[in-house]
Amino acid sequence: MSKFVVVFLPNEAKAYEATRSLKELHVEGSLTVYGMAVIARDVNGNLLVKQAAEPGALGLGVGALTGGLIGLLGGPIGVAVGVGSGALIGVMSDIFNAGVGTDFVKTVSEKLTPGTSAVIAEVTEEWVAPLDTRMDAIGGFVIREWRSDFEDERIEKEANARKAAYAHLKEELTLAHEDRKSKLKADIAEARDKLDAIAKRAQDRIDQFKQETDAKIKELQDQAARAKGEAKAKLDRHIAEVRADYDRRSGKLKQAWEMAKEALS
Repeated sequence: MSKFVVVFLPNEAKAYEATRSLKELHVEGSLTVYGMAVIARDVNGNLLVKQAAEPGALGLGVGALTGGLIGLLGGPIGVAVGVGSGALIGVMSDIFNAGVGTDFVKTVSEKLTPGTSAVIAEVTEEWVAPLDTRMDAIGGFVIREWRSDFEDERIEKEANARKAAYAHLKEELTLAHEDRKSKLKADIAEARDKLDAIAKRAQDRIDQFKQETDAKIKELQDQAARAKGEAKAKLDRHIAEVRADYDRRSGKLKQAWEMAKEALS
């Protein structure tokens, strides 16, 4: 599994120094960097993206997390931004897709004070010491969060619940009086649309997750090709872990897709 690291720095110049250190650690093989972004909070409390995540599959995780943080914490009024306008739904979707918890978001909000900057990166690391030591030397403070699969679990649970609700409505229709059938048919049509939607979400998530996984494996393989001895063995272990994580998580999503399609067939 990969994790997100956020390095808090006293200013923007230090943030770019931190990005250079992360790239050096990647070249050395001390860790693997998949994506990276730089954000800063100005003196008025506004949160700005100074360096966006890299385009392509490797940057998807950092891009989702950065977008979610900007949406939630982007202005002095914090999470109030977007409430009532529907914007918050998209913001929370980014956070869920990134796979981080509310405690992590709260810590970022508290640590990223006006005038400071932060580097957001998705990494695989064997030990925390190489990154922590390098960041300590430039005045950086590091927090970490494993990427969770609770969004995949949520899709699976929602598919199961919608399948059950759809079956219940169809059963009720067979027993209903004529004056109730019109309303029940409308409810059934709505339930079908929701099953279609959850099946599409599951498939989209599978496709995105495969793109990310393939890109991560390629990055690890490129590092392993340059490494020797224990360093190469470590990277080979990480490749196996990424593949196993993909099999486990995609299995949940495929089950959600199959449940929805089975109910609709």
